[in-house]
Amino acid sequence: MPTTVHEFNWPDRVVIGTIGKPGERTFYLQARAGAQLASIALEKQQAALLAEMIDKILDELSSIEGNPHSVPTHTPVELVDNEPLEDVVELFRVGNMNLGWDPSTAQVVLEAFALNDSDIDNELAQQNPTSNEMLRVRMPVGMARTFAKRSDEIVAAGRPICANCGHPIDPDGHTCAEPEL
Repeated sequence: MPTTVHEFNWPDRVVIGTIGKPGERTFYLQARAGAQLASIALEKQQAALLAEMIDKILDELSSIEGNPHSVPTHTPVELVDNEPLEDVVELFRVGNMNLGWDPSTAQVVLEAFALNDSDIDNELAQQNPTSNEMLRVRMPVGMARTFAKRSDEIVAAGRPICANCGHPIDPDGHTCAEPEL
């Protein structure tokens, strides 16, 4: 089966957002270019790691002496996007992701691949068959920096962490578990 590629070369918007209340949130990566809109579901940890790795790439690029690319060290204020997700129609749930740099266009390139049958147990795979889909988003450096900052904020906006045991505190209360060593 050929891979269906949802491609955004110069997107108008790329954000991480959530649906649901803390503790029950579903994380989405959403990209839009004109009327084209794509939303893919991912794990909280994937969103956090993605933001961390984008910042790392941009920090490394900005520290290269003679770097011809103007890489912002902080989030450009004019690019801040605090708007909610647009109409979410989930294309797929993310399995693997690739992240890279395209020096010819000065863009961070994100590729997210649909969770496939080998990534999930056989019973679940039979109930929810996956397709060969991927999302490719090319973000200019300012948009990538803004994406990473918003992603960090969205991840941190979840349930607070208990100082004693390190587990999330539910809105309905919390019973401390033994601290993890």
